[in-house]
Amino acid sequence: MKQMKNLVIAAALAAMSTTAMAGIAYAEGIDELDPAVAARLYNKDMLDPAQPIGPSAYRDFVAKNPPPWTIGYASSYAGNTWRANAMEHLQNVVIPKWKELGLIKEVIITQSNLNDSTQIQQMRQLLDQGADALVVCCSNPTALNQTVKLAYDQGVPTFSFTGYLTSPYSVNSSVNYQVAGFEIGKAMADELGGKGNVLVVEGIPGTSGSDSQDRGVKAGLASEPGITVVGSIAGMWTDQVAQGEVQKWLATHPGKLDGIVVQSAAEMGVLRAIAQSGRTDVKIAIGGELGALCTWRKNPSITKNTYQVWPPQDEMELIFDIMMRTLQGQGPKVQSVMVDPILLTHDEILKMLPENCDEQASTWLQVGPAKWGQDPAYLDQFFLKPADPTKYKK
Repeated sequence: MKQMKNLVIAAALAAMSTTAMAGIAYAEGIDELDPAVAARLYNKDMLDPAQPIGPSAYRDFVAKNPPPWTIGYASSYAGNTWRANAMEHLQNVVIPKWKELGLIKEVIITQSNLNDSTQIQQMRQLLDQGADALVVCCSNPTALNQTVKLAYDQGVPTFSFTGYLTSPYSVNSSVNYQVAGFEIGKAMADELGGKGNVLVVEGIPGTSGSDSQDRGVKAGLASEPGITVVGSIAGMWTDQVAQGEVQKWLATHPGKLDGIVVQSAAEMGVLRAIAQSGRTDVKIAIGGELGALCTWRKNPSITKNTYQVWPPQDEMELIFDIMMRTLQGQGPKVQSVMVDPILLTHDEILKMLPENCDEQASTWLQVGPAKWGQDPAYLDQFFLKPADPTKYKK
């Protein structure tokens, strides 16, 4: 029977090969990617339903101007450690790198402090200032769409990192947040032995990254029927906010609490709130902040494993790589380039961080471009004409 099954599979594969040779091409988009990547990161059962995954509008894009290009970065928020680390890396590493290569003239940066109307106005001003491409981060998934279309009509592509825009005219890059959230929630449920009370601390509700990861976290927790989500609060991706919100929640919920799942960058605030409350034996999901990872290094009982979901330095590197490839005419295949979350064990953290590490450090763990989507063996598959963007000749 097994032999017969293998023969059937072989015959089917042969038929598919014959059909392909007859001139029938694969469908544009996901079907052009590595099937293993498509099954893991673009599986609709494990994907935010609003995540854009169709063929990219920039498959045949040609930049309206030659390099060096002017880039507009319409940042939506500057008030947490993640944004600070991303901005520092942009200014100290990314911009100098691409300027030295003669591919960037300048990057004009604006801040809108989570005000959609302000961000839209700033994006339009950047277009008026001659931007050849726009970059946004972690923004409202729908509010910017009209302006993204305006940019597209002017020959200016928009790149959204660490969160998607639903516009068909944006290019997005991020982890698959629903997969990441599910892994984190499932890990917490397993660590608690399948039963217990868990508090969920979201990021900024209404942003695609926060909502997608929150959906995944709760699905992962629900995989064990003995887990009860006893509360869901917004930490706003900010330690100070999360600390205050968790303290208020604890003051009004004296019952047993077994675990907290928190989105970075807010885990240090959660750790402080728990320490000040005097509660013990509360498992806490740790993210990418070095201060929190240091605390975990010194207190291994906090959790068993952790996941790196959005390293700011690597996220910034990745979107600029994708942007440069697109401006060079390499032709992105799909609307969203997604990567897998990275599992970190306590043994690995022992090797990464020194024994005298700083528990108050506000910097972030960088996993390295090769691990975060920029390995050519991975990223090339997302482009029709892949090439090393640093070797581009004007």
